[in-house]
Amino acid sequence: MSFTLFDNSMKKFFKILAVLIILIVGFLAIYYFANNEELPEGKKGKEAEALAIKMYNAINHEAFENTEIIEWNFRNAHFYKWYKQKNSVEVSWDENKVILNTKDTSKSEVYVNDNKTNNQELIATAEAYFNNDSFWLIAPYKIFDPGTERSIVQHEGKEALMITYTSGGTTPGDSYLWILDDNYIPTSYKMWTSIIPIGGVSATWSNYKTTEAGILLPKNHTLSIFDLSMELGNVKAYNKKANALANKILTAIKHEKYKKTKFIEWSFGGRRSFKWDKENYIVDVSWEDFRVQLHPENLDNSIVFFEGEKQEDTDEKIVKRAWDIFNNDSFWLVAPHKLYDNGVIRTLETIDDEIGLRVTYTSGGTTPGDSYVWLLDEDYIPKSYKIYLKNGRMNGTPATWENWITTESGTLLPTNHTFSNGATLSMGEVKAYN
Repeated sequence: MSFTLFDNSMKKFFKILAVLIILIVGFLAIYYFANNEELPEGKKGKEAEALAIKMYNAINHEAFENTEIIEWNFRNAHFYKWYKQKNSVEVSWDENKVILNTKDTSKSEVYVNDNKTNNQELIATAEAYFNNDSFWLIAPYKIFDPGTERSIVQHEGKEALMITYTSGGTTPGDSYLWILDDNYIPTSYKMWTSIIPIGGVSATWSNYKTTEAGILLPKNHTLSIFDLSMELGNVKAYNKKANALANKILTAIKHEKYKKTKFIEWSFGGRRSFKWDKENYIVDVSWEDFRVQLHPENLDNSIVFFEGEKQEDTDEKIVKRAWDIFNNDSFWLVAPHKLYDNGVIRTLETIDDEIGLRVTYTSGGTTPGDSYVWLLDEDYIPKSYKIYLKNGRMNGTPATWENWITTESGTLLPTNHTFSNGATLSMGEVKAYN
């Protein structure tokens, strides 16, 4: 009797199991046919290359190429510290750590519980992790990698960029369709990959962090397949050596004294003069018959004087003119003290066998996007820089920074500049005091 009951129970169990399997297979089949997309046919050629370049520039690929260190994790399981310029990355998971040489894996080192070992399988695992997990962080910067093909696809009435990897990585043959915003910055992509059987699965690429190195990196992604979330941890990208050189410059020019300085006075080529209440951030800007008591943080509070008389109705154009003048003319006096301003990218650059500091201003001022390569004397005091303007009017134009003085407040400021054409620019009688 008991065997009969057992047999009946087992038959019932297998019937239920069979029904469940049929339902799951049916659901997966329905999901597949409802969501699977065929790989779209893209158009290769000059237009595709031009679109790729626009995307490349929008994400600041140049800063990426010069980035020294990138840190992130993948789903809080794989942890990375990538020394990009050294072709080395620390890959850690569980009790394992591999110092992976990305150019020659045979030179990699393996540690298990901090003990060095010669486990080649862990090197292969670390390489596979890095190839996959770094792609989810920096894929937009890989669109011109060797073995890539670029084409344009029309997506929802707009041009999208299809990237096909014909070689390289761990999954050659995969294709990704990048969806771009009006500024050509990626917002999402669709995937046709060997590891995901459904074509056209999309992933967000929009929750960006602007890193210290100036590159945009995503903090997480959401996949369209079951709304899967993919966290990348506390993403960082920075330039340790460039920062070290910047700190030497700031030490040389007594930047700590500059930060405590309350008042600065100077002129610009004898045409304009300034008295800057730095503590309260109010600037008297004088030129021709105008004097503007400028409040840079709240221009509406500014006061305009014409021939010594206060204007009852403040001329906004004159205030804007004073703001532009102050932005330009103060830069020629205090630019070396602005190396760590918000929106500043610092990278090393070698010019004529000299190591210089390239400083790129991505925001602020009147001309965001301009960059300057500082060249230094033996004491790390700036002696000159090369100017690279975003509008192209200057492309490596040199200017000296001469006759530095130690001011009453203790900080160092320059008093003269000379350009390659022999023209000079005087800052007049420079004063800084408290």
